[in-house]
Amino acid sequence: MSNYYLNACGIVCALGAGHAQVKARLFAGEPGVAPTRAWTPDRELPLGRVLTELPSMDHLPPALRSRNNALVLAALAQIRPAVDAAIARHGADRVGVVIGTSTSGIGETEHAIRAYATEGALPADFQYDRQEMGSPAVMLAHELGVAGPAYAHSSACSSSAKAMASAARLIKMGLCDAVVTGGADSLCTFTVAGFASLESVSAAPCNPMSANRYGINIGEGAALFLMTAEADDDTSVALMGWGESSDGHHMSAPDPTGAGAALAMTQALQRAGVAAGEVDYINMHGTATPQNDAMESRVIAALFGTEVPVSSTKPFTGHTLGAAAAIEAALCWLAMQDDNQQGRLPPHLWDGVPDPELPRLNLVAPGAALGRPLRRVLSSSFAFGGSNAALLLGRVS
Repeated sequence: MSNYYLNACGIVCALGAGHAQVKARLFAGEPGVAPTRAWTPDRELPLGRVLTELPSMDHLPPALRSRNNALVLAALAQIRPAVDAAIARHGADRVGVVIGTSTSGIGETEHAIRAYATEGALPADFQYDRQEMGSPAVMLAHELGVAGPAYAHSSACSSSAKAMASAARLIKMGLCDAVVTGGADSLCTFTVAGFASLESVSAAPCNPMSANRYGINIGEGAALFLMTAEADDDTSVALMGWGESSDGHHMSAPDPTGAGAALAMTQALQRAGVAAGEVDYINMHGTATPQNDAMESRVIAALFGTEVPVSSTKPFTGHTLGAAAAIEAALCWLAMQDDNQQGRLPPHLWDGVPDPELPRLNLVAPGAALGRPLRRVLSSSFAFGGSNAALLLGRVS
């Protein structure tokens, strides 16, 4: 077994930017999702909007300027010293980039099309390349001056989990000594309208695991990690294992048997050499859609039982789609740091009305803690088309 160390973490989401702000709001049970009409003028919807001022992109080539890439730069700024040190140590050709995304620069294309509809011409500075799915990886490689492999995963809500697994494989194969990995997605009309057309968007704050759950709140954000084969010190968090499966059950609905989800979780445990009973906490995909929560809760109960603490952090951040797995891994990473000796857990925000058709899982109440540091954490992500992924994070000591 090999560990792949997450030696630095940068995060920006609806909870804010940086470790202190995000952690404070998370453990205080203060959601970042709030009502807005910014992407739906005809109705108000709760969305996980990033309100933090984002970095300037004036220094980037025009084709790389997008809100998606600005979110990436905001996360990068938090880990830039560690990344620069890794480049200096290993060389630019030994540092790679693997990012998960699903929107890339679609929002910029929306602005251009609106201008075309009213003015009869696309804006002079419009660059179609901004919506190319690999743009965040290209931008990061350009920004950092690295020459290792640089590419993006786009498999909907499992994108950044698969990106992190791919980063570990690059190190395992000897192609890289360090990889900047994670995910980013930005709010845009396309995704909000698309999920609304599927009747998956809730007009109220999402309510995972409740009998009254109606659907998701979409969000945006980015999380990046510097992954290496060596730990910075004995307090590092490692990606100990991962699992990936593709059940192909349906274009948008999960397999109700949960076979693919169970396979991904089982693979993560096996790759890490960790027994189900050694997992301290599970960060659920927990979208608050009727089908996802039913499938996921049954899989967790079957594999882990109903005593392990679990929660969905979607009410804090919104469902950040391609960035969701990386952002949720970052929340777990924050909970595993030395300043959380009591093992405070990300709370599960809901109305407290259980669905009698679902297993009674141990949903984390606000303020709940293990009474000791977290050692092993599982985070799961399930995507359209039956793409499933699970990450097993662990403390080195």
